[in-house]
Amino acid sequence: MHAHESSGKQTINSSTAKPLQRAPEIFNVRQAYILIFIVCTLLMGIAQLLPQGSSFHSFGALSIFMGCIASLSLVAFFYLVRSYERHLKELRATKIALMQSESMFRSLAEVVPVGIFKTDEDGNCVFLNPRYLDISSQTLPQSIGLGWRKPIHVDDLAKVTTGWRILMEHGTPFSAEYRIEKPDGSLTWVYAQAQRQTGAHGELSGYVCSTTDITPNKAAEKEIQQLAFYDSLTGLPNRRLLMDRLKQVMTAASRTAHGGALLFLDLDNFKILNDTAGHDKGDLLLKQVAQRMKGCVREGDTVARLGGDEFVAVLENLSTNAREAARQAESVGEKVLLNLSQPYLLNGLEHHSTPSIGITMFDRKHDSIDELMKRADMAMYQAKAAGRNTLRFFDPEMQAAIAARNTLEADMRCGLLEQQFILNYQPQVDAMGVVTGAEAFVRWKHPKLGLVSPSAFIPLAEETGLILPLGAWVLETACRQLAQWSKAPKTRDLTLAVKVSAQQFRQQDIVAQVLNVLNDTGVRAAKLKLELNESLLIADIEDIIAKTTALSEQGVGISLADLGTGYSSLSHLKRLSLDQLRIDQSFVRGLLTNSNDAAVTKSIFALAQSLDLRVSAEGVETQEQRDALAAHGCHVYQGYFFSQPLQVREFEQLLSD
Repeated sequence: MHAHESSGKQTINSSTAKPLQRAPEIFNVRQAYILIFIVCTLLMGIAQLLPQGSSFHSFGALSIFMGCIASLSLVAFFYLVRSYERHLKELRATKIALMQSESMFRSLAEVVPVGIFKTDEDGNCVFLNPRYLDISSQTLPQSIGLGWRKPIHVDDLAKVTTGWRILMEHGTPFSAEYRIEKPDGSLTWVYAQAQRQTGAHGELSGYVCSTTDITPNKAAEKEIQQLAFYDSLTGLPNRRLLMDRLKQVMTAASRTAHGGALLFLDLDNFKILNDTAGHDKGDLLLKQVAQRMKGCVREGDTVARLGGDEFVAVLENLSTNAREAARQAESVGEKVLLNLSQPYLLNGLEHHSTPSIGITMFDRKHDSIDELMKRADMAMYQAKAAGRNTLRFFDPEMQAAIAARNTLEADMRCGLLEQQFILNYQPQVDAMGVVTGAEAFVRWKHPKLGLVSPSAFIPLAEETGLILPLGAWVLETACRQLAQWSKAPKTRDLTLAVKVSAQQFRQQDIVAQVLNVLNDTGVRAAKLKLELNESLLIADIEDIIAKTTALSEQGVGISLADLGTGYSSLSHLKRLSLDQLRIDQSFVRGLLTNSNDAAVTKSIFALAQSLDLRVSAEGVETQEQRDALAAHGCHVYQGYFFSQPLQVREFEQLLSD
């Protein structure tokens, strides 16, 4: 547009040059002045030669002088008239030239295949040609003023607005590619160029913009990119694009410390389908496999086809913990196995296919892409050697760890069904050393592994969701034990504390669950104390407040455990229906040796006093710790200084002694 407009201006100026030139003058003013001056000088000289004092001498000199004055005035008047006539001619010529220029511009704008519009100094459209209306699918009234901006796609509007602002403020020509959204929802790609328009004396008169439809160019670019970087059959990235994406993911993983994984997949017995049903059926299977794999990964992950029946998935932004990242990769692999093992319908033919998957993790040692691909390929062949329709990790240690975890999860499910879990009870004593209650601890008596530590199976239960049935079993078993104790004089006044996980307490019907168990066992609600972890308060605090209030109104005690980890606030604690604050054993352990732990402990006691709550301390292991807590006014003590967690018979024997 810029080049064409410049050329147009040059043409217009050239065609109107002659009317603007000064016409030859019949009467030369300068020559007239010189001639009059010479004549006057000669006459004055002749007058001087006449005798002095003669009347002709005086009259002649005066006449000559007046004649000079009249002649000069006549010449000046004649010159002014000629100048005014010439000025009128120039004005008429300029007006005609401008009209011709405007007519030529509009004629050109009517026929050029480019959309053109002009704006005033404020960017309001004052002229546009038919081609622009065709490109934008607007009517003339819709485009006038600032209406020309309305069809610009919302994602491109900021870019266009910024470009025009810079043009208007600094005069910098604007050019950009952006999309125009038509009334039917279709998009048109355009390339626009805009620049200042100035008047005859260089003053700003507005802006002119050309708009070219480049939608066919964009479609061609997309097609070229599709052919170069995508598989023509499945539409997935091909090997070339995969290598580029893999390089980016590996670089990001080494920089951010996030884990990444490569899944190498091969369809089992794919050749048999091609040989028996034909390649057209094989192609249909590959297309459906591609779609199913894309549905198994997260947005941002890459699924590619290497060729034949081989596919690759690149997983990024996994956990920074190596084992957790491996678990996440395994979860995706299992999802792929499940989805790809479902029946396929290939133009009326039902077909069953399974994959073998090899997984390798990015080890952040700057391995080459080829090395990573080799490891994943080797792991895939390990999966085929293991019987197909399975997955294998390249790293033997990680494979063993994941296998052990899976085995433990399966054993845990079996343990819940076969009642392999038991409860132990750790005494809670008051300031006088009298046992007033206990806390229930779950233990797993594994038939092969023996007593499994809670630190090994509780995190696994929370990961897999097994914490819900396990927590329900603990609650019911604890209440049944309370019911038994209520029948004996020595134990009927005991309270029992039960820890409730965050997942368990976030269940919508947790209040009903607790009350139903109390009704079924016949236990008084006041005998049961639920211990909630402070981390539960990190989200949906209103729901937590409503549930604690409902339970408290029925008489159930609520204790907030692990206080001091920073998730609660004073305003939240005021609204929670609490009976007790519980000091975590980590603070008790450092009470006498760590000033920070001592300060936190002191703050908890002060907070409890301000809220009129009791304080319980766990992990008390020495007399000195017990005395330091007592000095602060602790109400309930628990820890190995008094007793370790005991089986029910041992606990009852302790009370008898």
